[in-house]
Amino acid sequence: MKTPRNLSAYDLIKVLLKYGYQVTRQKGSHIRLTLHSEKGDHHVTIPNHDPLKLGTLSSILTDVAEYLNVDKEEILSKLWQ
Repeated sequence: MKTPRNLSAYDLIKVLLKYGYQVTRQKGSHIRLTLHSEKGDHHVTIPNHDPLKLGTLSSILTDVAEYLNVDKEEILSKLWQ
């Protein structure tokens, strides 16, 4: 699945909320999400941009996918659900 080029920060946050992440703070134009799990807390910082830069989006998706032990494509598929 191709990574979308027009994804906003809020679109990505909506997907991560489905995985149990919670918005824990916002400082300036950066929003921090945290997932509390048995493995410990996982923090992701997302710049509040529309659209997100492709490299930034890819890096965030890779980080989340590795932590959750899922494919990036699975996370992307939830964008259209």
